[in-house]
Amino acid sequence: MKIVIATDNYLPRWDGIARFLSEIIPRISKEYEIIVIAPDFGNSPEMKNVKVIKIPLTKITFGDFRIAKFQYFKIKKIIKDADAVFTQTIGPIGIASILAAKNNFKPLISFIHNIEWELFPKAITMSFIKKPVYPLTKKLVRFLYNKADLLIVPADNVADMLSWQNIKTKKDIVHLGVNTDKFVKGDKNEAKKKAGFKHEDIVIGYHGRIGREKDLKTLLRAFIRIRSINDNAKLLIVGSGQRDIENIFKDKVDILFAGQQDDVIPWVQAMDIYVLPSLTETTSLSTLEAMSCEVPVISTKVGFVNDYLEEGENGFFFEKHHPYDLAKKIEILINDSSLRTRIGHNARKTVIKNFNWNTTSENIMKLINEVIDKKKKG
Repeated sequence: MKIVIATDNYLPRWDGIARFLSEIIPRISKEYEIIVIAPDFGNSPEMKNVKVIKIPLTKITFGDFRIAKFQYFKIKKIIKDADAVFTQTIGPIGIASILAAKNNFKPLISFIHNIEWELFPKAITMSFIKKPVYPLTKKLVRFLYNKADLLIVPADNVADMLSWQNIKTKKDIVHLGVNTDKFVKGDKNEAKKKAGFKHEDIVIGYHGRIGREKDLKTLLRAFIRIRSINDNAKLLIVGSGQRDIENIFKDKVDILFAGQQDDVIPWVQAMDIYVLPSLTETTSLSTLEAMSCEVPVISTKVGFVNDYLEEGENGFFFEKHHPYDLAKKIEILINDSSLRTRIGHNARKTVIKNFNWNTTSENIMKLINEVIDKKKKG
């Protein structure tokens, strides 16, 4: 069968959605012929049985990336020969694909990676625009997702959020995964050395997309507090995004801004503590990847993180926008290496037990096949 995967986020631009697709597509392409419709961010890796159709970019930037053109008729033509459409985002490509799928009477499945009405306003800099964007985004999301035959969500709370907004489409839960064979603890001292740190340094880290909704300024403020009382504390930021936020970490004493890395594993392995200061998430792959590397995590209570992280057992929580609370949690872990070891070990056990890409792929294929079969019968 021919499956069209439509996304406004794709390689070579790394983020959670791109990472998800880089793991899922090679697995499901063994069963399906895959056509990916994605923005033209540059060269993306070739995969067997996968064709990538790039949509040109506009000059418009939203948050930390340029927006693709709205090419509805081109996308409709591609979707015309598909057996099903699998969308990932609500952007120009995602919107056009949803509308084209319905107009072509194609089975439509959407994976929910973000809560758009939380994400979009936080990505906007001009405060006078934020207020109207929030309700307008909710209306758009409701309109589009009610056209789908199935919504795949990564957690119960995401399904509840959508239902509360009167999105009536059937929802099924499929957890994301981690490649636990690659994301491993490794040699901490060797990883630190390669990253440019000393073995006695305590490396506090973050990796992922750098956007306003990630609230990395709170992490910076907490680090400044920690650095004033601990000379060995270092901050490592891995990722790319909004330039004004990137710049606050560049050329600073005891802060290493590594930028975007195609292979984040050695950088995560160099971390002693991982911090997710985000204001909105669904699952947070970066957090799971840190946990898989046995790095103790301190996070805000966001999305599904609030379910798989257990205070004092496999991680810690801190209050949003509260650098003092975060600094206190970081200090606890800095001062107790055995606690870091125990939390990290428990964190990896959590990931191994509950998050596997093979399981994720199998469940997605099962649901796609069910929607296709139901559409044929109906």
